[in-house]
Amino acid sequence: MTSPASVFAPPSERDVTRLVLEHPFAWVVTASDGDLSATPLPLRPVVDAEGRVAEVRGHFARSNPHVQHLRRTPRSLLLFMGPHGYISSSWLADRTRTPTWNYAMVQYLVDIELVEDAERTDALMRDLVEAMEAGRPRAWQIEEMGSRYRRLVSGVIGFHAHIVERRAKFKLGQDERDSEYTDIVAALTHGGDATLLAWMQHANTARKK
Repeated sequence: MTSPASVFAPPSERDVTRLVLEHPFAWVVTASDGDLSATPLPLRPVVDAEGRVAEVRGHFARSNPHVQHLRRTPRSLLLFMGPHGYISSSWLADRTRTPTWNYAMVQYLVDIELVEDAERTDALMRDLVEAMEAGRPRAWQIEEMGSRYRRLVSGVIGFHAHIVERRAKFKLGQDERDSEYTDIVAALTHGGDATLLAWMQHANTARKK
């Protein structure tokens, strides 16, 4: 019997990397001294030669209390939520079936190394801006801030998140019967979430046509 974990495993590590690249706004969660800190941040992966996420980088505002928690407890969890959406039973020929929610997500258990050096922080900031501005008409560049940029960097602290464990779940209809999967695809094709549909189809390429 196939376990639920293997049914919902990502098709490949490159698909995990794709999720992190396409959905970079993630939660950083840290438990310290009986308290929890959670900050949403845009994060950038470092991708190795095999296409795997080898490290994750980002930055906090120095005034964020989360930074002090990290100085005491660097172990944290990064939560990336990819495409997701409600799957209605009204789409199915068999309306006795329960509704569900399809989604793809990745978690990284990490140890966060804070970056105190201004030059390294500058490199992290530039990498994020260049990634976010890539492909935009009249793409913005940091140099346009002039002297204000140095003041901005002084109020920021970068970090490298060193991966301890990767956890991923791509629940994208792999467990549905063929007839129900066909109904869901038809509903999403006609006015539904095109991104969720594309990820579902990619995760279900082994289905008989």
